[in-house]
Amino acid sequence: MLPLAQMATAVLTTADGRAKTALSRDFAAQWQAARAAGEQPAIGTATPPLRPARPDKPDLLAPRDVPRRRPGSPAGRIALLHAVAHIELNAVDLHWDIIARFSHVPLPIGFFDDWVKAADEESKHFNLMCDCLEALGSHYGALAAHAGMWRAAEDTADDLMGRLAVVPMVLEARGLDVTPGMIAVFRTAGDAQAIAALETIYAEEVHHVAYGSKWFHFLCGRHDLDPKVAFHDLVRRYFHGALKPPFNEEKRAEAGIPPDFYWPLSESLPGPS
Repeated sequence: MLPLAQMATAVLTTADGRAKTALSRDFAAQWQAARAAGEQPAIGTATPPLRPARPDKPDLLAPRDVPRRRPGSPAGRIALLHAVAHIELNAVDLHWDIIARFSHVPLPIGFFDDWVKAADEESKHFNLMCDCLEALGSHYGALAAHAGMWRAAEDTADDLMGRLAVVPMVLEARGLDVTPGMIAVFRTAGDAQAIAALETIYAEEVHHVAYGSKWFHFLCGRHDLDPKVAFHDLVRRYFHGALKPPFNEEKRAEAGIPPDFYWPLSESLPGPS
């Protein structure tokens, strides 16, 4: 079995989405089988690419240039699924990237267990979205997509705590806020396949946000930092813009992020409770 950091780099340098996620799931299964057998496989070190390999399609546009469609229309629902597929493919790479890029940092093996599991689940999520698109006569790559998804990874390439603060604790936490609304769109349309896929994503994304919170707090303890102060400092440094309410306070709390972490960074103050 390859050292984990080399597995991660192999995923990052695979361009096709279905091929990338197949390799991701195979490597995750190898790692998890070894860990279940009581082994401590090699982490190794690697020099991952600054940006992961990507397929020729979709065309990547600035956020303001991505066409907006009404979510209630069939074309709008396809666009919504396509956007989620794009997010999930980036998440696969983000989770393998944190393994490869920070493999030199002394960390408990549980850190790597968590991100391997997260990468495996994101791979499943991408495939679920592709299946939904294909059931509607479309496919990943048929529409343009957001070009800025990797910016947070580039900005935090040398800062593990910054990466944990911005990617799982801000970007993925945002998914907890918006996914219930997406599920409602597909429930109105009677699309059972999309509802089931999005409900799976919603349940499992809580774990990914929780992994970010857990390891962020671990590193704060290691460096004798106040987690809330450190989180605010890092998000202000690396995240571009204010956090946008409404927030899914219940699921964020379940993932270990209390309101006083995110409300002070938002574009408005919370209303009376």
